[in-house]
Amino acid sequence: HVQLVESGGGSVQAGGSLRLSCASSEPAFSRRCMGWFRQAPGKEREGVASFSNDDTTDYADSVKGRFTISKDNAKNTLYLHMNNLIPEDTAVYYCAARPNTPYTRHWGHPSQYNYWGQGTQVTVS
Repeated sequence: HVQLVESGGGSVQAGGSLRLSCASSEPAFSRRCMGWFRQAPGKEREGVASFSNDDTTDYADSVKGRFTISKDNAKNTLYLHMNNLIPEDTAVYYCAARPNTPYTRHWGHPSQYNYWGQGTQVTVS
């Protein structure tokens, strides 16, 4: 069973930055595809950024140019660097893992991911 633990959330003013981290318990971290999702109150969970099975990256249009997904395989850790934050970025952010296979649906569809962290709150005011 894979455990994912997010950290790094908090409250920031608009224009500020945060770096989210997601530590995986699995030594085979590098053989999974990882992604970041978020869910705001009253809204569906949406894809923010992800790595595909060939290590290319995808981003939601709303975060392109502001957020960067990265990973450190040696540390079994996924990151989300968030710059120029806006109030619309306020949400609970989750990291997720799925098998290292091609997408079967849109990259941001949560159903493709079978392991989830507990989430970390990001509030932008």
